[in-house]
Amino acid sequence: MEKLKGYQKKYLKGLVHGMKPLVFVGQKGLSPTLTKAVDESLEKHELIKVKFIDFKEKDQKKEIIGVVEKETKSELVGMIGHIAIFYRQQRDPEKRKINIPKR
Repeated sequence: MEKLKGYQKKYLKGLVHGMKPLVFVGQKGLSPTLTKAVDESLEKHELIKVKFIDFKEKDQKKEIIGVVEKETKSELVGMIGHIAIFYRQQRDPEKRKINIPKR
């Protein structure tokens, strides 16, 4: 999947606005359980929110986000406060729920 462009990220942020976080980053921080939860949520929903409960430092969040992006082959759409928004297109075209504008 190619990198998302600015207008595509804006579109996705609009879609995620009314959603609740599906994955929470707690005391254990980055763990195999966290990446598995993000991976499974992306497989089912394509677009998810991840809430940071215990990690409030920007550098800590960036580090966790980087690893999650790499391990789940997803892309960070944006960061709003302590919530990160991730997107990964469904591999099966018939199961895709989100059609990103191509302009």
